[in-house]
Amino acid sequence: MNIAIVCYPTFGGSGVLATELGKALAEKGHNIHFITYQQPVRLGGFHANIFYHEVSVPTYPLFDFPPYETALASAMVDVINNNQVELLHVHYAIPHASAAFMAKQILLKQGKRIPVITTLHGTDITLVGRDKTYRPVVTFSMEESDALTAVSENLKQETYKNFTIDKEIEVIPNFVDIDRFNKKPVDVFKKLIAPHGEKIIVHASNFRKLKRINDVIQTFLLINRNMPSKLLLIGDGPERNDAEAFARSCEACGEIKFLGKQEQMEDILPIADLFLLPSEYESFGLAALEAMAAEVPVISSNAGGLPEINIQGVTGFMSNVGDIEDMSRNALHVLSDHTTHQQFKKNAITQASKFGIDKIVPLYESLYKKIIQ
Repeated sequence: MNIAIVCYPTFGGSGVLATELGKALAEKGHNIHFITYQQPVRLGGFHANIFYHEVSVPTYPLFDFPPYETALASAMVDVINNNQVELLHVHYAIPHASAAFMAKQILLKQGKRIPVITTLHGTDITLVGRDKTYRPVVTFSMEESDALTAVSENLKQETYKNFTIDKEIEVIPNFVDIDRFNKKPVDVFKKLIAPHGEKIIVHASNFRKLKRINDVIQTFLLINRNMPSKLLLIGDGPERNDAEAFARSCEACGEIKFLGKQEQMEDILPIADLFLLPSEYESFGLAALEAMAAEVPVISSNAGGLPEINIQGVTGFMSNVGDIEDMSRNALHVLSDHTTHQQFKKNAITQASKFGIDKIVPLYESLYKKIIQ
């Protein structure tokens, strides 16, 4: 199949999932055309079946805000017309689904029918899409898609609760490449970070407000008072400056490291002893799943779709949003006993295997074939 994928090329879950999906499909012999404003961060290296098409947005004095959606729709039409594309798969509803509808209508005028699949990822529905500025367009674009998918059952139900749509939503969860994240040995790298055997705790996100970065730091501080430990904060975003300022004011500031954006998460996660994700909301929690694939237990909030992947008392623990005391107690329970920690590590990778790339990608392939036919 020839498939065009539209996504954000960033470190967020939607962009990561879309890129990994495209790479997996290309490995199976499909031709994949990425359409976005810059190369996706997970698209390193050469792939014979992957093609990247950059969306160019000309600037004119007339426009205070360059019309990216219009330029994107035009790019979709051009790529589809010139590469025998059979299907358009857009990730994150805003503005990709509405641009896809525009492109689809242009192509219909030219006598060409291109089916559109829209995958909902989270804040496009639970936050941005609910804004009255965007709501009518998001609702219309979802209804006009040939198929709708959501990355969790929770997100599916949130969509039906917040939007008046009749379109059926199919749940196809996020996935992970177990072989990529389950790296051994990592002892040398780990010793560089924790030379005295300190426990390594990791958080990775796009540092937005709903990720509750200060909760990560406060939970770590409570752990650190009881156990020698290090905190690695991976990512960047609007909350980073405030988080760094808060970390510098803490007694354990020397044990907290901000690593910034990192593309090779598979090199970092395997050295972690615990992963913290106290988010206010997660539609799925792809970062947690990748940690589990690296045999890292997860301490998280119980928000959104996290209970669908983090099994209470098995792969880690969940607490109410903001309950840093409970999160720290749970973390210490996992880390304090070697046998307990090893069992949680084993459980984590077993659970992650249920979301393995070999199980989820065929679900997308099946949907593609059904929609094309």
